[in-house]
Amino acid sequence: MFNVSLSGPKKATTPGEAPGRDVLGAVPALALGTFAVGTDAFVVAGFLPELAADLGVPTATAGQAVTVFAVAYALLSPLLATLAARLPRRRLLVGALVGLALANLASALAPDFAVLLASRVAAAAAAAAFTPNAGAVAAFLVRPQRRARALAVVVGGLTVATALGVPLGGLAGQWTGWRWALGAVAGLALLVAGAVAALLPYLPGNPRVALRERLAVLRRPSVRAILPLTVLGMAAAYTVYAYSVPALAAVGLTARDTAWALGLYGVGAILGNLAAGLATDRLGGVRVLRAGYVVMAAGLAGLGALAASGTHAPALVGLLMVAWGAGSWCQTPPQQHRLIAAAPGEAPLVVALNSSAIYTGIGTGTLIGGLTAGPGATTMYVAAAGLALLALAYLSLTAGERTTTS
Repeated sequence: MFNVSLSGPKKATTPGEAPGRDVLGAVPALALGTFAVGTDAFVVAGFLPELAADLGVPTATAGQAVTVFAVAYALLSPLLATLAARLPRRRLLVGALVGLALANLASALAPDFAVLLASRVAAAAAAAAFTPNAGAVAAFLVRPQRRARALAVVVGGLTVATALGVPLGGLAGQWTGWRWALGAVAGLALLVAGAVAALLPYLPGNPRVALRERLAVLRRPSVRAILPLTVLGMAAAYTVYAYSVPALAAVGLTARDTAWALGLYGVGAILGNLAAGLATDRLGGVRVLRAGYVVMAAGLAGLGALAASGTHAPALVGLLMVAWGAGSWCQTPPQQHRLIAAAPGEAPLVVALNSSAIYTGIGTGTLIGGLTAGPGATTMYVAAAGLALLALAYLSLTAGERTTTS
C-alpha cells in the first residue's frame, strides 16, 4: 500500500489515519481526472452518426470505436498496473492525463477510421493507467468507514461525464463538428493534469509485482464471484448507450429532445452513484446492487415497450431515462467496496481488475448493441433489460460467497 506524504516523502501517514486537509482536497482533483477520462470514453456516442458519415462507415461499424476503447482498456489495465507499479502516483496520474490529451488530439485529426481506432487504443491505455489508480488512491486516503463515499466521489467524475459527455458531444457534432469535440476533450485533459499535479500529495510507487502474482488474487473465491457481476451489469448498462441517439429516435424523440433525455440519464447516474456510496456504507453492497439491477431492468424494459408500441410519451421517457442511469451507475461503488473487503491488502489490484471488468462489460454491451441494432431499437432495449435481470440472478446465486460486505 501507499505511504502518503503530506510535506514530502519523509512524512507519511498510514491507512485509516485522519489525513490532512490537502489530502482530502486531492479526492475532488481525482474526480476531475475521472471526469476527463469519462468524457473521452462517452462523448463519441453523442456524435456517432456524424462521425460515421464523415469517415464513410456505417453507424454500427462506427460503434466499434467504443468497443475498441473498452476492450483495449480491459486488456491493458492489469498490464500497465504491473509495468508502472514503481512510479510515484502523482507522476503516473499526471502522465496518464497528458497521454489522454495527445491521444484525443490524434483522434480529432484522424484522416480515416483505421487511424481513429488506433488513437482510441492509445486513449484507452491512458485511461487504464489513470482510473484504477485514482480509485485506489482515493480509497487509501480516507478512513475505512468513509471508503465507499470516497470511491463514489471519484466514480462521480465518470457519472458527471455520462451526464454531460453524450449530450455535449451531440451538440458539438451539430454546431462545430465531432473533431472539435475531441479537441476540446484533449484541452480538458491537459487542464485537469495541471490540477492533479498541484493538488495531489506525494505518494511513492509500490513494489513491482509480477503479473502472474498480481492475478493470483483471482484464486480467492470471493473475488472470482464478484468480478463477473461487474461484466454482466455494465454490459446491460451499455448495450443501448453507444447507440442512444437512434435508440431514442425509436421512442419518438427528435435530435433536440435527445439532448435533454440523455441529460436526465446523467442526472439519474449522478444520483444513483452518490446514493449507492452512502447506502453501501450502511446497508452493504448486495442490497444496493439488487435494487440497482431491478431499477435498470425496469427502465430499459419500459423504453423497449414504448419503442415496440410506437407510444409517444416524452415525460415517461424522461422518467425511464433517470431509472436507467441510476441503475447503471449505482453499481461501481458497491462492487469496488465488496472487492476491497474481499482482498483488503490488495486494494489497488482489485480496483484495477474491476476497472478491467467494467470496460469488458462496456465492450461486450456495445458489441451486443451493434448486433441487435439491425432488428431495431426494441431488440436492443429487450436485450439490455435481459442482461440486467441476468446480473440480478447471478448476484442471487453468488451473494453467499464470503465477503464482509455481502
